[in-house]
Amino acid sequence: MTNPINDPFAAFKILDFRRFIFSKFMSTLALQIQFVVINWQVYAITKDALSLGLLGLIEVIPAVLFALYGGLLADRYNKKYILITCVATYLVASIVLLYTDNFLSQNLLWPYYLVMFLIGVTRGFYSPSQFALMTQLVPREAFANSAAWNSTFWHIAVVAGSTLGGLLLGFAGLLNTDLLISFLIVLSVVQLFIIKFDHHPNEQQHAEPAMKSIRKGLHFVFSDQRILGAMTLDLIAVLFGGATALLPIFADQVLHVDEKGFGVLRAAPFVGAVIMALLMTKYPPVKNAGKKLLFSVGAFACCMILFALSKNFYLSVCILVLSGAFDNVSVVIRSTIIQLFTPDHMRGRVSSVSTMFISSSNELGAFESGVAAKLLGLTRSVIIGGSIALTSVWVATLKLPALKNLDLSDTSKH
Repeated sequence: MTNPINDPFAAFKILDFRRFIFSKFMSTLALQIQFVVINWQVYAITKDALSLGLLGLIEVIPAVLFALYGGLLADRYNKKYILITCVATYLVASIVLLYTDNFLSQNLLWPYYLVMFLIGVTRGFYSPSQFALMTQLVPREAFANSAAWNSTFWHIAVVAGSTLGGLLLGFAGLLNTDLLISFLIVLSVVQLFIIKFDHHPNEQQHAEPAMKSIRKGLHFVFSDQRILGAMTLDLIAVLFGGATALLPIFADQVLHVDEKGFGVLRAAPFVGAVIMALLMTKYPPVKNAGKKLLFSVGAFACCMILFALSKNFYLSVCILVLSGAFDNVSVVIRSTIIQLFTPDHMRGRVSSVSTMFISSSNELGAFESGVAAKLLGLTRSVIIGGSIALTSVWVATLKLPALKNLDLSDTSKH
């Protein structure tokens, strides 16, 4: 009989996990297409880069602000129905977009910002619940496998959605694109409805004051060296070490390529991430996971430094592919750590802290990259950022022995 740890389809063989992952794939695909449409429409109205930057800010602020409360609800109530409510809210946002694009004045901006705000609020509740539900749909020995499949489908949805968005606008038109977005979200809701998940509420937790319960979740994260260390490494690597926000400048000023070249650069990390995620379904990075986590974050930082120094387009693409692969190793290990070491009754709150780390690192990282490039210069800013990320790995190696020596190969011990 195949050991679930070594079975590349261990999690995927579970029907409800497949329903969950297809639901997430459909909603992520829809949201990515929607982001393309909103960005295109806002820029068409304003011709202003700042207006585009505000879209991301308006989404991430409520996502971070509501995440802790979203985690609390995920621990107290049925995660399945929280997710159904969230995806139904995404459907409402898509209908608002459809009406705005096709029946309102072409010069109105506020409906687009309203849609982004609504998505941001909803994401604060969706993210903790989806992670907690995924964990409870698979056995412990399949946690790493479920994380790898989850990452695979998410990255494919992001790449496909970002690509399809522009193509659909060009070939299918605005109305048909908006209708497709709504249809994909409906499919996502249907998949959630047919998941068979029994919720067993903790009555004692329901009686506990909300703020006390949230503080318990925060205390749990900050008292566990393995969970906090994994989250912090990811935060620092993306906040300081990433160069995604600067890719248009590298494409134009350093590598001297056009929009097609920029598109290849933008897709390269996702390609690496998908390839690595598929490899990890067969070879999960559970043995000596702590050392592999530290190595992958360090390798990601080195890739960013090498990318900053590269003047050759093809070399830069290869480096970005590798950066995505290494980054995804750390993503899967971090996800598995949180799954294994978090008690069932705290999964939502712990996941909400992870959501805050990830959301803030992505959005603030883009802001930091822009400011650093302005003050230090393009190449120097990425090299310094990558060096900071490398330093964080060195500090974690010395100061976090519980993380460094972590081994996840025997799930029965955890």
